[in-house]
Amino acid sequence: MTDRLGYGAVEDRTLPAVVYGLYLLGLTHGLTILIGLILAYANRSGAGARMRTHYTFQIRTFWLSVGWFVVGMALIFWGGIFSLVLIGLPFFALGWIICGAVWLWFLVRTVLGVIYLARDEPYPRPEAWII
Repeated sequence: MTDRLGYGAVEDRTLPAVVYGLYLLGLTHGLTILIGLILAYANRSGAGARMRTHYTFQIRTFWLSVGWFVVGMALIFWGGIFSLVLIGLPFFALGWIICGAVWLWFLVRTVLGVIYLARDEPYPRPEAWII
């Protein structure tokens, strides 16, 4: 059986949708993002080609955001320490800007993933790091 767009067999979109939902919930506290990551890793190998792009995209979104969040938090930490001599204030501010940008970037990527999943399309460039 083929789907309405002729991409091949219809694949179950439930688990990728759950992962996207957990990612969105995790924007307020973070814990469900880890659960979503575990689900994405556990289901990627058995997924069809279309859903595999979503799992790859979800996993990559997590690790890229963690990397940049660590950079932002390090700048906040060291900027806070060195702000006693005023040299750290720009680093402190830059750290907050990076963390805010990572939060927004994570939100935009997750919403874009939901849009492609709702259209039953593969994510076009799951390995990309910008969007």
